[in-house]
Amino acid sequence: MKRNGILKILKALEFAAEKHKDQRRKGKDATPYINHPIQVASLLVEYGKEEDVDLIRAALLHDTIEDTETTPDELEQHFGLEVKRLVLEVTDDKNLPKKIRKQLQVEDAPKKSDKAKMLKLSDKICNIKDVVHSPPSHWSVERRKEYLDWAEKVVKGLKGVHPVLEEMFYKYLIEGKEILSKFES
Repeated sequence: MKRNGILKILKALEFAAEKHKDQRRKGKDATPYINHPIQVASLLVEYGKEEDVDLIRAALLHDTIEDTETTPDELEQHFGLEVKRLVLEVTDDKNLPKKIRKQLQVEDAPKKSDKAKMLKLSDKICNIKDVVHSPPSHWSVERRKEYLDWAEKVVKGLKGVHPVLEEMFYKYLIEGKEILSKFES
């Protein structure tokens, strides 16, 4: 990757860090929120072997519209049309009830572009790891299992986009279900 691409990625990271600066993850460790988009981008690069600068920047920015006051126009102004398009493609409409948003993720997954599918897949990998190993303190084992089942439905719609990432998702899913099943014994 050339210097210009690295600089573009660092600018996206800086922007995302500023936007998420006062946010923490919901898990019991309450880690800084920015760790999540960094992990999503890192998965794409390390295991997905991704070198597409726009996709990596979109991974770093993927929650800015959904979880901060960032606007689509702001993303386009700073990072271009392609990054904005990718972020919007994986952004839930928070004006809709949660149940409908979750159902739309399942229904819309097969319709996404390949880049958005890879981004969504990496996001789901990170999320299921967190739900299993560092869940929100108020989540019951049952709710955690329901999340894993729902994430599996979403990922079924992303099938065929990246075998290595898909294999990783299912590895963590199976491991997570095994860990959670021990709480019932």
